[in-house]
Amino acid sequence: MAKNFAEIAFTDDVKKLQEENGSRHIYARMEESAYYDGLTESEMDFIRERDSFYLATIGENGYPYIQHRGGPKGFLKVIDNTTLGFVDFRGNKQYISVGNITAHPKVSLFLMDYARRTRLKMYANVRIVSLEDEPQLFEMLDPREYPHKPERMMIFAIEAFDWNCPQHITPRYTTEEVAKAWEKQTAYVATLEQEISRLKAELNTK
Repeated sequence: MAKNFAEIAFTDDVKKLQEENGSRHIYARMEESAYYDGLTESEMDFIRERDSFYLATIGENGYPYIQHRGGPKGFLKVIDNTTLGFVDFRGNKQYISVGNITAHPKVSLFLMDYARRTRLKMYANVRIVSLEDEPQLFEMLDPREYPHKPERMMIFAIEAFDWNCPQHITPRYTTEEVAKAWEKQTAYVATLEQEISRLKAELNTK
């Protein structure tokens, strides 16, 4: 399944603009060389560490829609090197993405690591799977320890992917990442506080 991200992204109109702006020769080489034949360990490891992603769909009226999907780290599961899936949680019951998918199953996924200024974008075909139809798949995908109400599953057949440059990505950190970065300082402060308490106790006994 050798696909090329540029082959999908670079339509005739896009190529025309590249030509007009002097970048066509660069991206022509990209079309010739960058082929997708399944996710590598690098992409799969990156996906497993994400606790959110953005899902882009197209409505039957032609308008695009982007939705943020979040959950516990790794809720977007790597089924194999060409397939991803996750349990869709109950939300505000607008069902825009799900409704769009019934008309247009071609979607785009955008995964961000703000702390490391890294982003992974993917083209995929998605299918909606009911929880009852494939209980074994649900058993594999469901993040049971996370509080949620499952409604359905989304299974993505990845067509192509590409990594973006870090330009203009502002680093942002989760509370978990901040806590980890300050582990040594927090431990050191705790040690000092214990020492202060001990010295105060000694002074009070004199």
